[in-house]
Amino acid sequence: MIDHPIVDAHVHLADPARFDYPWMAGAPSLKRRILPDDLTAAAAPYEIDRIVFVEVDVASPRQVAEAEWVSSLAKSDPRLQGMVACVELERGRAVEAELDAMAALPELRGIRRLIQTQPDPEFCLQPGFLEGLKVLAERDLVFDICVLHHQIKAVIEMVRRSPDVRFVLDHIGKPGIKEGLKAPWWSEIETLAGFENVWCKISGVVTEADHQAWTREEVRPYIERTIEVFGFDRVMYGGDWHVVELAAPYPTWVELVDWTVAGASADERRKLFRDNAIAFYRLDG
Repeated sequence: MIDHPIVDAHVHLADPARFDYPWMAGAPSLKRRILPDDLTAAAAPYEIDRIVFVEVDVASPRQVAEAEWVSSLAKSDPRLQGMVACVELERGRAVEAELDAMAALPELRGIRRLIQTQPDPEFCLQPGFLEGLKVLAERDLVFDICVLHHQIKAVIEMVRRSPDVRFVLDHIGKPGIKEGLKAPWWSEIETLAGFENVWCKISGVVTEADHQAWTREEVRPYIERTIEVFGFDRVMYGGDWHVVELAAPYPTWVELVDWTVAGASADERRKLFRDNAIAFYRLDG
């Protein structure tokens, strides 16, 4: 039982009247205005007292505008304390102008550039991308890694070449739960966890299972494996809301994670559901 407010390290906010989200054409149920108050209602009876917004893959070149919009929302909702914006890191040093524009936004903590949608298996290893990661390190910005399980091999090499960057893996690397796949994710997630500058979000993983027919027992081993290799000091809870709704209501996802770690100590559970997100994203100021 969770007896304290949750810090959600992975929340999406959207306004299709303001921004174009091409990917939503494949998920029409998600194409609606989503604001922090909507999360309050969706998460009940669970209380979310701090939020990290993660970019929603708006059509270029509106990434800076998205970040500015989210920052404006934070002025009226003090829970919105962290933001992971988007820049096209493969542009290398050229992203500095966009980062300069975002630097005035007090919520900015990191950057995400989706890797999962890229057809090039070594997209994150191209020189420009690696140069862009160096720029983030220079500005003390973290990088959220969002990939599918078959892309983790390249991610391991990206991390190896970027020792000064603080990384967090979104959605435990999106393992092939629906297909019942474990290899090579099972071993590669351990390799990735071997880098001390990599943390991991246990966020919305039910979307990688069959949306209509998943079971707790099917998803649980993947979460347990992640915690086994990263330890409770480098994992954090994320709702992946509202995307998680494709497979489960928000409270159902909370309850699945809570059920999976039922045998953990109170301190370990607090790290997962609260303290680690605060530490990683520096939400205390």
